[in-house]
Amino acid sequence: MEVRVMGAVRDLILVFAVLLNAAAFSNGGITSSYVRKVEASVDMPFEAFPPSSGYNAPEQVHITQGDRNGRSVIVSWVTPLERHPSVVKFWVADGDHKHKHKAHGIVTSYRYYNYTSGYIHHATIKKLKSAHINLVSEPSTRPVEEHIEDTSMLQAINNLTQKLMALEAKMDSKFDEMSGSGKWEYSEGHHFHEGDLGQTYDSNQTLEHYMSNPKGQAVLFAGDLSYADHYPNNDNRRWDLWGRFVEKSTAYQSWIWTAGNHELDFSPEIERVSNVRYNITNGLCTPVKGASAPVYITIGDGGNIEGLATSFTEPQPSYSAFREASFGHALLEIKNRTHAYYTWHRNHDSESVASESLWFYNRHWYPHEESSFASTMA
Repeated sequence: MEVRVMGAVRDLILVFAVLLNAAAFSNGGITSSYVRKVEASVDMPFEAFPPSSGYNAPEQVHITQGDRNGRSVIVSWVTPLERHPSVVKFWVADGDHKHKHKAHGIVTSYRYYNYTSGYIHHATIKKLKSAHINLVSEPSTRPVEEHIEDTSMLQAINNLTQKLMALEAKMDSKFDEMSGSGKWEYSEGHHFHEGDLGQTYDSNQTLEHYMSNPKGQAVLFAGDLSYADHYPNNDNRRWDLWGRFVEKSTAYQSWIWTAGNHELDFSPEIERVSNVRYNITNGLCTPVKGASAPVYITIGDGGNIEGLATSFTEPQPSYSAFREASFGHALLEIKNRTHAYYTWHRNHDSESVASESLWFYNRHWYPHEESSFASTMA
């Protein structure tokens, strides 16, 4: 984890300019005393997360916000053999279940080298109120061929209908939204941040550590998901494995995604790929502190196959406020329109407690300088 204060930065992961409108000055120059033992990062085997049982059984279920206003949710899933049915049935959780709704999915698939994907479904549930919506599979004893048309998207179409998977989405404006004035509005709540997760045993520890104390109302994933590009021909089977791996969280909590460089399947031997360094790291630009500058937090510490990043620029640049080589996750708690509290949770801590923390101020509503960047040091 690294916190930087400047006007620009390489490998931008989280930008708090939107939330904060301005950044704090930094006390600067702190390198954590925490030292994690350097060990090889090994991807979990395919056998760790096998496909769902049953004919054409849905898998890799994930939900995310479907619009700017927090009134819709996108439900996505994969079926291995057939593109139909592609339907989500839903109803108000506290209702009598008599009035049910349907959302029909858009289905796509792709091929890459010698890989052919399953059928990828996306169904958008719109015009949600401030209420809980449950998506529940529907038990049936009827033959498969008679039940295709009214099967919900979480139905394992054969005898495995006893396994019900409930999804819950609370879409009641818990996400930041753009107002008509063009200014960003705050929304109170906890948000879970992580990036560079991958699918190693360390990755699993990161996800399990968060899920053991899931305070986040939404997950902001800052890019670099499966690391399938680590393998020959960008082995896209690793995408399927990753989708099954994270389903234990993505099927129950909204994840908001950004794409990183590891999401790009390309062959550099085919033609030149520009990899020009950013103008701060190559010395063409000198950062200057300022109350209007954003704070950047690089949080590429999920536990991927590249292993622990222990190499830092020496001496520590003046624009680097704090840095630490560790795996873990972070929580951003938006208290109100003036204050937000950021905490870092390391994997190797036995309990889900904050090892580092800092307050952010919204300089538009609270034009004061933070007294200290690191309010907790462990």
